[in-house]
Amino acid sequence: MVASPGYNTSYHIDSKLDGPRVLITAGVHGDEYEPMLAALALTSHLQDRLKTGSVTIVPVVNPGAYAAGSRTGDDGLDLARICPGDSAGSSSARAAAAVSMLIRKADYYIDMHTGGRLFDIYPLAGYMLHTSPEILTLQQEMAKAFNLPVIWGTDDSLDGRTLSVARDANVPAIYIEYGGGSAVRNEIVEAYKQGCLQVLTGLKMMDPESGTAPLLQYWVEDYTPENGHLQSKMPAPSEGIFVPAVVTGDKISEGQLWGYIMDPHSGRRETVTATNDGIVLFLRVVPLVKKGDSLGGILPISKPGKVVIS
Repeated sequence: MVASPGYNTSYHIDSKLDGPRVLITAGVHGDEYEPMLAALALTSHLQDRLKTGSVTIVPVVNPGAYAAGSRTGDDGLDLARICPGDSAGSSSARAAAAVSMLIRKADYYIDMHTGGRLFDIYPLAGYMLHTSPEILTLQQEMAKAFNLPVIWGTDDSLDGRTLSVARDANVPAIYIEYGGGSAVRNEIVEAYKQGCLQVLTGLKMMDPESGTAPLLQYWVEDYTPENGHLQSKMPAPSEGIFVPAVVTGDKISEGQLWGYIMDPHSGRRETVTATNDGIVLFLRVVPLVKKGDSLGGILPISKPGKVVIS
């Protein structure tokens, strides 16, 4: 293993044999800790296990955001909105430029996230619905190999993301979301580590290890423009304290109680109901809300299987 110190330190594990070049990143947002821990665990676990190809791992893509303990960097910028960045710009712009360069050099890309301090997210592997059938098929295979309950493909129009850099470079890429909140959950760290190993196994880069039973239940490919933007979903109708009535993974029907917002000054209570049928994909876990803040989102699928929304 070779550690490359720099603005965002990377680790390179090389089998010394020809094969795929895989990039795995964490810490695009500084308050998403389980991916960072999983990335570090992978750097040691992969030693002497790769049969072909190489793996580059970046545990903290945006050091400024990590130091601040926040989604955004010390310059106030969200790295996942400014890719491909600027090598002569602010701290987040430089970090975006550095990771974008690594993405363009990769053959496959995995970007690991959580809901940060704001959301709890039901475990999912996601990808952009790439216009290339070949790239799309490879992404579907990667997402399935990661083995989480949800696969979510969304339209490919959003720019500024790590995955939009991969899209433009024709690099098959998936992102992972699971959990969030204020405490580290070891089961998420382990799920991320195992998921990455299963993707590498599917790429014939390593021998299979003890696997887990298939977890996939729900597979949605949604071509609705910008429907993959979590922060825009289910805006709060008022300001106050949000009290949820659901948990992630729940099945829910249109009109069913999602939660309520209580104004502690006036005592006014406003109920929030589900906008459509489906499962609870993510849920706000920070109680204080302003009008317009996202309270969560629903994956539009009501039973196990695959649906395509065009």
